[in-house]
Amino acid sequence: MAANPRILVVEDEEDICEILKFNLETEGYDVDTANSGEEALEMNLTGYQLLMLDVMMGEISGFKLASILRKNPSTATIPIIFLTAKDTENDLLTGFNLGADDYISKPFSIRQVLARVKAVLRRTSEKQTVEKPETLVYESLVLDCKRIKATVEGQEIPLTKKEFEILELLLENKGNVFSREEILGRIWKDEVYVLDRTIDVNITRLRKKIGPYGKNIVTRLGFGYCFEN
Repeated sequence: MAANPRILVVEDEEDICEILKFNLETEGYDVDTANSGEEALEMNLTGYQLLMLDVMMGEISGFKLASILRKNPSTATIPIIFLTAKDTENDLLTGFNLGADDYISKPFSIRQVLARVKAVLRRTSEKQTVEKPETLVYESLVLDCKRIKATVEGQEIPLTKKEFEILELLLENKGNVFSREEILGRIWKDEVYVLDRTIDVNITRLRKKIGPYGKNIVTRLGFGYCFEN
């Protein structure tokens, strides 16, 4: 039986904390509370499925706390709902730029809060169930994604890490065209000073290495690359 989702409410008004805790627990969630950003940072946050952060707190605001958590790999992907008495456009943009999953303005109804919480948890649960395949196969071209091994007609092909990741991306999304910018963003991520030309060089080498399947990596002029049948 699956464990109840764990939620942390970080809010400096104790009465609001208690109201949220009571109602969320009535819905079957496991709820903890903290009355400041400082208190929250002293806790082990990695086991929570959702964080509800009040924006207007003391020295560490909800926005500042979210920024700290997003920079830590162990807490970077935990969903966040901001609670705030302010609902200006700038505040909304700040919240969503920090990776907020939702934004609830005070005063709020408990029914609204419960509906928003349920929606965010459902969305994140759906994301987590989409797991990458262990093996990708196209005719005799086989990618073993767990062992990081590529073979053509049973013969192993010596691909570099980037070549393997490009082929994995294209093969997993057959027919989808990826621009150079998208490939750079997915494969090179935060690396700096990577030129578009780098993609072309890697694609050229990749085509040669996979032999008869090189022709399946198609260039769409002005758009990018895709793997076609």
